[in-house]
Amino acid sequence: MRRLIHQPLDPFCRKVRLALAEKKLAFELEVEKPWERREEFLALNPAGAVPVLVEQDGAIFSGHRAITEYLDEFYRDPDGGLVLLPGNPIERAEARRIADWFDEKFAEEVTRTLVDEKILKRFLPRDLGGGPPDTETVRIGMHNVSYHLDYISFLVERRNWLAGEDMTLADMTAAAHLSAVDYLGNVPWSDFPQSKDWYARIKSRPSFRALLADNVPGMPAARHYANLDF
Repeated sequence: MRRLIHQPLDPFCRKVRLALAEKKLAFELEVEKPWERREEFLALNPAGAVPVLVEQDGAIFSGHRAITEYLDEFYRDPDGGLVLLPGNPIERAEARRIADWFDEKFAEEVTRTLVDEKILKRFLPRDLGGGPPDTETVRIGMHNVSYHLDYISFLVERRNWLAGEDMTLADMTAAAHLSAVDYLGNVPWSDFPQSKDWYARIKSRPSFRALLADNVPGMPAARHYANLDF
């Protein structure tokens, strides 16, 4: 069986999970704690980071960008699932640009200031930065998330999906990051109805069901998290 080695609330892993599900590819999940730097895991990915995809034939792919590009090129048959980067080169470049916005800008300004502070630090040992969340860092993250929701609203006012008329890797990337923050209940959806409507469309897709079932021990999801009518 195909295996995805991951961390449940890591948005880069969540993006790959969505891509696999949209491609209609069966896979098993294996949780890894990369900070433990287990020799067996480092043998799969010397960088010591998740996600790592192990194919049925034993081929190993690491890094969210490499994995999603591989999935879209190798499993390109449109009858087998969603094409992650459809259209002409200009349209694909726009999808990649928006995906990078969330993988880099959103990750730095929101994911690391909220998800990492509130969840990841709870599991890290002290010598690796573990401990209680820094309240000022969390405050900054809460402020920054509205800026990105405003950008999503700007895009969907002009397009059907973030990068154009079709759902692409850009939407999955943005939703993966937002879903991790939404688990904490830190997304002010009521202030951004257009962004909320866009997220509701993705949240209601079959590929999203497994993400909505995730649970961090000792830190349950926000009450609305798994509710499709939020």
